[in-house]
Amino acid sequence: MLGRGIGVIIVLAAGAAVAGDAPPLKVFILAGQSNMQGHAQVRTFPHLAMDPETLPLFNRMQDAEGAAHVCQRAWISSVGSSDQEQTGRLTAGFGAANAGPKIGPEFTFGLTVEQLVDGPVLIIKTAWGGKSLHTDFRPPSAGPFSFSEAQLEAISRRGKDLAVIQAEKRQATGRFYRLMIDHVRNVLADLPRVVPDAAVEGGYELSGFVWFQGWNDMVDSSVYPERDLPGGYDAYTDTLACLIRDVRKDLAAAELPCVIGVLGVGGPVSEYGPERQRYARVHANFREAMAAVALLPEFAGTVTAVRTEKFWDSELAGAKAKEDQVRRLARQAAAAERLSVDRERQLFQRLRTDRLTPRERRLVETGVSNLEFHYLGSAKILGQIGQAFAEAVVALPRGQRSGE
Repeated sequence: MLGRGIGVIIVLAAGAAVAGDAPPLKVFILAGQSNMQGHAQVRTFPHLAMDPETLPLFNRMQDAEGAAHVCQRAWISSVGSSDQEQTGRLTAGFGAANAGPKIGPEFTFGLTVEQLVDGPVLIIKTAWGGKSLHTDFRPPSAGPFSFSEAQLEAISRRGKDLAVIQAEKRQATGRFYRLMIDHVRNVLADLPRVVPDAAVEGGYELSGFVWFQGWNDMVDSSVYPERDLPGGYDAYTDTLACLIRDVRKDLAAAELPCVIGVLGVGGPVSEYGPERQRYARVHANFREAMAAVALLPEFAGTVTAVRTEKFWDSELAGAKAKEDQVRRLARQAAAAERLSVDRERQLFQRLRTDRLTPRERRLVETGVSNLEFHYLGSAKILGQIGQAFAEAVVALPRGQRSGE
């Protein structure tokens, strides 16, 4: 079925190329785990308006009545962020479904692409929370996952059945890579199911692939036992390079422009305070391992890395840290004095008013909707990340037209 679907598209693309009256549908693939899903609740949009630098982006994200912008030339098909595929014109609400509506990078990515390119746009988003590259997204050319001697010894010490564990690992290896490729192929095989017929009259062009993942690999000391040493994440670099090669091969797009969203929770490592120094080396090593893929000679000019650390909001994170400290103090006092839940809540509010400035309280109330490893659930942070992804991928050489 895939072959037949793409065949039709190729005919349409060839006809449009001769007629020259319809631009191709530009298709962008966004893939990764929970931060690609996106956990920024829509209620955090006004935080962008508190900063003159992000006010212009805020004004593009919602209209004068406060409703989220609905794109007129951009559509989306998203799997993994909800129990079922989500499709439609791109707007807010295509982030992680729980406790929504939320956005991920896709919203401002689409807003920005609409500004930078002509013609219709389709985003195919495949993102599942809590997934690794070493196993879940492992691409075919990386080969099977191999347990290290230390892992095998640990399995033996726990008295686990090695054969069963190895079988489960084989079944899990690459599953989400295959789901990603299958969904992209299925959407491309029947584009009018997702976008209007008029938007595909000129065929389609695979215009970019954006990868935003990493947390599960970064924290896995069993797979990366030397992660705090130079080269400790070399295996991640190798596997991500394989993923880019395999995506291009499986989608028949040898020069597909690729963007790597380098994990940046916490901001620049050079700015970590004393309380975060224990993470600094691991975080720095992992970020370098991600960015290193874009430096490989074979990817010169077609793969780039975006350091998302530069969009971390230190003011917001600092205000949230102060509130968390106040909350801990209130809980400790409540436990010591055996206060009721209501009395503890009153104590927390009093301490919060005393110890946080009005701006700090407003920042937390307006800008935070999730945990730190989800970029605080901040639309300001994720909005800037999505915009940067779009600018980076559009700056790379053009994508591959169907039928080329």
